[in-house]
Amino acid sequence: MSIFVRALNLGGQGPSVAIKDSIDVAGVPTQAGSRALADAPPAAAHAEVVERLLAAGYRITGKVTMHELAFGTTGINAWAGTPLNPLFPDRVPGGSSSGSAAAVAGKEVDVAIGTDTGGSIRIPAACCGVFGLKPTFGRVSRKGALPAATTLDCVGPFAADMDSLIACMRAIDPSFGDLPAVETASIGLVDVPALAEIREAVAEAVAASGLPAASVKFEHFEAAYQAGLAVINAETWAACGPLVETGKVGPDVAQRLINASRTTQADVDAANQVRAAFSAEVDAALERFSVLALPTMADAPPSLDQAADTSRLVNMTSLVRPFNLSGHPAIAIPLPARSGFPVSLQLVAAKGRDELLCAVARHVASRLQ
Repeated sequence: MSIFVRALNLGGQGPSVAIKDSIDVAGVPTQAGSRALADAPPAAAHAEVVERLLAAGYRITGKVTMHELAFGTTGINAWAGTPLNPLFPDRVPGGSSSGSAAAVAGKEVDVAIGTDTGGSIRIPAACCGVFGLKPTFGRVSRKGALPAATTLDCVGPFAADMDSLIACMRAIDPSFGDLPAVETASIGLVDVPALAEIREAVAEAVAASGLPAASVKFEHFEAAYQAGLAVINAETWAACGPLVETGKVGPDVAQRLINASRTTQADVDAANQVRAAFSAEVDAALERFSVLALPTMADAPPSLDQAADTSRLVNMTSLVRPFNLSGHPAIAIPLPARSGFPVSLQLVAAKGRDELLCAVARHVASRLQ
């Protein structure tokens, strides 16, 4: 099935851009990949991020498919369609912004817009072998994006190269300034569990950058991963819970939502205590280093035949979700494939230092073989 759920031709003669179907485009229903929203009325107005793209001369060529209700990591969607992973066709495209990543990887568009609540930009970017940025929480407007209320979700760009990604950020974030020099930048290499081949690829990319690096260990990393899930569950149930009663939500997402409904206020309160502790820990590390480096994914993306039960694959986000909880900007950078599967480097910067993050990412990417 096509990556696009609706072909469009809006805007100027600039770069082509695809929009995730959880973001409003005026006159088009926002269905978020769900049969439960099949009869949604057309959006009355563009999301603010869409307005900014149009104002910058971008050409919107369509809305793209996604993991249903943005509540999954594989991108598999029996109703709206599962996009083919263009560079790794036997692998899942990743979720939830599956169509956005696949559209860029397949050269259907120059750039694409997705959203990232627990890795939903960085995971599909890693699976499809493209760049994907989760900006600092709150930096890019979420007006006109689902869910309306969130403490985690971020709108951000995908691109096949850093210059295109940076230009797109300038379009969607009016505050995005000049990139700083990186000659004095340093890298904290975060010690996390991951497949040996992936750890080696990340270490080689950091070494090839020529920037000084040293190891970093986080006490609250695993706790932040678990706490992030508690917050995601509570906020997604609040936003999407009523749709379960329609009987039209796909079985995998419906079951995840039912499980999410059991999240208590005490769970959320405990998660927010972890949020404060982990955020402070990351802030402290980023006083020592310009950026942090770690794999985007700890393992190879699952094959399509391994991914039938998407609820069992939430741990695909083990290395990305903690930075949704903390709110730090993070970017996925494609590395050369290993053993036939995609590998991705994640860089993280201090809150509000999205320009520095992009500058270091562009430098690191330029040194890759």
